[in-house]
Amino acid sequence: MDSLQIKRFLLSTSLFLTLIFSAFGQLSSLQVDSLVTDAMNKFNVAGVAVAIVKDGDIIHEKGYGVLSKQTNKPVNQHSNFAIASNSKAFTTTALALLVEDGKINWTDKVIDHIPEFKMYNAYVTENFNIQDLLTHRSGLGLGVGDLMFFPDGSDFTINDLLSSFQYFKPVSAFRTQFDYDNLLYLVAGELIARKSGMTWEAFITERIFKPLNMDNSYAALNLIEDTSNLTLPHNTATGDFKVLPNFQEMINGAAGGIYSNVNDISQWMLLHLNQGKYGENLDKQLFSVESQHEMWKIHTTTDVNRNPRYNSHFAGYGLGWDLTDKKGNMVVSHTGGLPGMLSRTVLIPDLNVGVVVLTNTEPGGAGVFLAVSRTIVDGYLGLDDYQWTEKFYNYFKESQAEGDLITKQVWETVQANKKVKINEKDFLGIYKDNWFGKMEVFNKNGKLWIKSYRSPKLNGELQYYKANTFAVKWEYQDMNADAFVMFYLDENGKAQSIKMKGISPNIDFSFDFHDLDLQRVNNN
Repeated sequence: MDSLQIKRFLLSTSLFLTLIFSAFGQLSSLQVDSLVTDAMNKFNVAGVAVAIVKDGDIIHEKGYGVLSKQTNKPVNQHSNFAIASNSKAFTTTALALLVEDGKINWTDKVIDHIPEFKMYNAYVTENFNIQDLLTHRSGLGLGVGDLMFFPDGSDFTINDLLSSFQYFKPVSAFRTQFDYDNLLYLVAGELIARKSGMTWEAFITERIFKPLNMDNSYAALNLIEDTSNLTLPHNTATGDFKVLPNFQEMINGAAGGIYSNVNDISQWMLLHLNQGKYGENLDKQLFSVESQHEMWKIHTTTDVNRNPRYNSHFAGYGLGWDLTDKKGNMVVSHTGGLPGMLSRTVLIPDLNVGVVVLTNTEPGGAGVFLAVSRTIVDGYLGLDDYQWTEKFYNYFKESQAEGDLITKQVWETVQANKKVKINEKDFLGIYKDNWFGKMEVFNKNGKLWIKSYRSPKLNGELQYYKANTFAVKWEYQDMNADAFVMFYLDENGKAQSIKMKGISPNIDFSFDFHDLDLQRVNNN
């Protein structure tokens, strides 16, 4: 078929599916295929894999598109994707196993197991418990400290991480507000290692993957020996597909290190839907019902989705899971995101159904996993077709356009001010942040440049914007992370400190430049 025929086919198929969907609710495999294909085309995504489990069986598992635009090898149900923050539920399950082993209690103080752990004040340090590591209620801001690991390739250690929290400034009172956090999950991974005597990766492999026969899942990228069915991440910010390298693990994988596939994740979903039971006759128990209840209990409240079609009454975060109700049914879910890898897992225990969507393209993957999972879930809830693909497409398109316009205006201002004379010597020097370390402003081939000592991908030319502010376009362009660099001067016009923030409103929250407080440490 030519492109016009394809468009007509998709339009007619969409109209047909709307009628069928409205009449019967649950989508057939052919309807799922059409839904995914339509979403992939709209959001410009290279590869997707989807699985649905219902009443103890896998009723749909399939790959769509390609592992990589370099090879065009097709995705199948065993193709591995980085599941990113969907790994967090594996970490909380690992801790549940240690609780059942009698090695920890959920409310143990972290300092009783990791004495060098130190928060931003003495009270919080002394009272911070294991569940506080998992529930995003630390008082610290969204994504605080993620810059140590985004982009990857930095040299921060577990000791650096454990000492970093004392330098962050809280944005809310302890245990009063939800602000998503990755670093504290890495602390949880370290706690698992210390209490089990094996690495987080080994524990996840031995205690979870092996019993569930998740034989093609890996707790770290470097554990994958055969990469022939490994997807590669892509970025389409410029319109074309840019193939990216897979993200290198942080200190451990507890916040987002797992690589898996929809066939294996189906076993994981069935385990949770069966409250810890697994095996052909559900005659084995990985964790207890009590542990399931603890993981699926709201520990931190969040805002409720007020869309009247769902009649939701509560929302919150459990232990590695988002929790809410829709049409009287509990819904348990989580998303995951790394450069070029975006995913979502959804469970409806009341209906004994689970859905997982894995994608390998940014930014469109988020649109695909939202549209596909929402549409499938709506079917099981008995709701009509809400045209989620079209709605999310319009929303993302508008958001992207707004962000692009702001970014474009910044670089136009930079270009217009090319001839403004500045005294570069007033800015040269080394600046240090207590948790991020040193950054240097220096002359490189006649241009003003900035680089991080500990995160080598963060280096680039400083281009004058206006006032005492410069814009930096990093050499790292796998994600949208360009930033403003704002110098604060003394009475003689010499820079003494630097503050930073992202240029685009669409910058990923893990690029927390705004948490830096860089102070001059030399006399250049």
